[in-house]
Amino acid sequence: MRTIFQKGIVLLIAAAFIAGCGGTQELTPYQKAKQAKLESIEAERFDNGRMWTFDYPPMEYFKDEYNFTPDQQWMDDVRMSALRFATYCSASFVSEDGLVMTNHHCGRQSVEAVSIEGENLPVDGFVAMTLADERKVDGLFVEQLVEIRDVTNEVIAAMDAVDGDRERLSARDKKIGEIEERLSEETGNRCQLVTFFNGGKYSAYIYKRYDDVRLVFSPELSLGFFGGDDDNFTFPRYTLDCNFFRVYDEDGKPLKTKHFYKWSANGPAEGELVFTVGNPGSTSRLSTSAQLEFNRDVQFPWIANLLDDYVDILKEYIKLHPEQKEEMTNQIFSMANSQKAYKGQLDGLENDVLMQRRKDFDSKFRGQIMAKPNLAAEYGHIWDEIAASRQKVREVAPDLLGLRFEVLGGSEYLNRAMNLARMLGEIDKPEEERSKAYQDNALKLTLRSLSKFVSPDMDMERLALTKKLKMMRSMLGDSDPLVQMAFQGQNCAEAAKRLLSESILTDSVKYAALAEGFPESARTSNDPLIAIARMATPRRDAAQQVARDVSARDAVNNALLGRALFEIYGTSVPPDATFTLRISDGIVDGYRYNGTKAPSFTTYFGMYDRHYSFPKDEQWSLPERWKNPPAEFDLRTPLNFVSTNDIIGGNSGSPLINRNKEVVGLAFDGNIESLPGEFIFAPEMGNRTVSVHSSAMIEAMNHIYRLERLARELRAGKIVE
Repeated sequence: MRTIFQKGIVLLIAAAFIAGCGGTQELTPYQKAKQAKLESIEAERFDNGRMWTFDYPPMEYFKDEYNFTPDQQWMDDVRMSALRFATYCSASFVSEDGLVMTNHHCGRQSVEAVSIEGENLPVDGFVAMTLADERKVDGLFVEQLVEIRDVTNEVIAAMDAVDGDRERLSARDKKIGEIEERLSEETGNRCQLVTFFNGGKYSAYIYKRYDDVRLVFSPELSLGFFGGDDDNFTFPRYTLDCNFFRVYDEDGKPLKTKHFYKWSANGPAEGELVFTVGNPGSTSRLSTSAQLEFNRDVQFPWIANLLDDYVDILKEYIKLHPEQKEEMTNQIFSMANSQKAYKGQLDGLENDVLMQRRKDFDSKFRGQIMAKPNLAAEYGHIWDEIAASRQKVREVAPDLLGLRFEVLGGSEYLNRAMNLARMLGEIDKPEEERSKAYQDNALKLTLRSLSKFVSPDMDMERLALTKKLKMMRSMLGDSDPLVQMAFQGQNCAEAAKRLLSESILTDSVKYAALAEGFPESARTSNDPLIAIARMATPRRDAAQQVARDVSARDAVNNALLGRALFEIYGTSVPPDATFTLRISDGIVDGYRYNGTKAPSFTTYFGMYDRHYSFPKDEQWSLPERWKNPPAEFDLRTPLNFVSTNDIIGGNSGSPLINRNKEVVGLAFDGNIESLPGEFIFAPEMGNRTVSVHSSAMIEAMNHIYRLERLARELRAGKIVE
């Protein structure tokens, strides 16, 4: 399942600059008809999703759609029963005695943290047969959203009081810090200011934090990640992706809480209304068509290539060093998860129907703004300015990204050369113009670090440099002077081998002499890697300056876009995800795929079928205690199910509840069809949430793990002696 960690890869900032072929061609009658049909496609009602905030719950919609009208007490209890699990997942209270439910993959590192010598709990699992056996996880915390305050006017007033893009953003950030500090002191809890609608609305979220969290139950890795990478982002699915923890109070006793979800006796029925309550990480559904086209043509193709290159590096390295296979394979699995995610999102961006729906929404939204003179005057310029800014970044993308060598799978020696060139550039500036990292004592420390010589693995270096040269050439083109200097008519692998063999950066003695004579030694050096860096650095710096200027303007325009959206649609359109608490409605429902139909539910029968269908594949291997289940274990028990709830990375560990606030499932993944959910929510095209069934967890606890005390607690909602 995607987690917040995955989003860190986006920070690698990347794009593939795709040049089109010149000339135009008359469309055939068939092409014209196809184009006309495409242009007739309209936006759907929930293209922007159903991740509703607790600030603005859609009560009328719930009533009209489901004949269900929750009152404020229902909403407050649901909110207070939900938790944020550390900084990357969701969770919930499921007992008045502080019992916490989340995913196995969310708690995996916590399980490892409490392993003692001779144990391998992440692989073998953990079962606390008594309260005394529950193990405290140092550093683990959960947070409960106890209060929400609207502070929009205060923040916007601070921004409107100044002129200039950077000044407005600075005023915003300053005011946010002031409010967070003030409310944290006032309430005694942690305050986080949350931005909605790209800055159109601001809320202060007040969190109560619990630091004494102890592990209660974790199944084996082969159950929690059953099917491995092959089954990831798929359905039908067969996994027990759950973990249970417990919060303890200041006296070291199980926390007493009046807010928790009770346990459903039977789980959900097909077609039943269910809600996910969790913390979706981030989406870009309020992006304009120009921004999405930039992602489609520039950002996502490059990120996909970056991940592919890194996986290739690891696989090639394993061939050279088979003894590293186990360690490298784990890294490959981690990257494979991201590969699937970005491939799925890119497929969505390249889907003409989905993109036309976004364009239609853009057109109608803009039309409503322009139809009102006061709104047109304030917001009418946004779309054209955003499109112009994306074009500016497209124009500098080759230098901005083709010369960004320190990203995933980078070459240590090339990065070292780039650092030397960057320092040369900073030293040549007046003191007051240098970046903070190169001023006063910071510069002295940076220079001192030059004397430290670290020798990376040369096989890994050669593979990494080969890929970075390939990236540079694909972005800049063969005729670029920098490419010609680096390649000298050779292919990528040959050039990488030559550059490393000729560089003094790989020789500790020569490197020490270079450091001693810095900066003149680097300024005059004919070292090939340093020469590449000296030519690349000013080009990349200039491109980065364009990107920074555009980013400041975009941030202001995005905030205005959010305000405009709120002016037209109010709370009928939910804001983009921000890793803050949301409630999403849906129904339990299968879907069509690959010429057949996925069922709403899978069972333990299916899990055993996968196990025996792939007898030699570890991904579907079962631990010993599962291979011969007791007679009372019911294989007909539903294991996983799908629903039309709207989730994204960060929702891992979200409870699925019914209208009675009872747990019916535990969300742990989305299917392949859900990956375009980054920019559009399309359940009619198969977007589904995949969850562990509540009955599956009880069945396993009772008959496989003999953890009846936990099963009794879940059913009773409290510890049963």
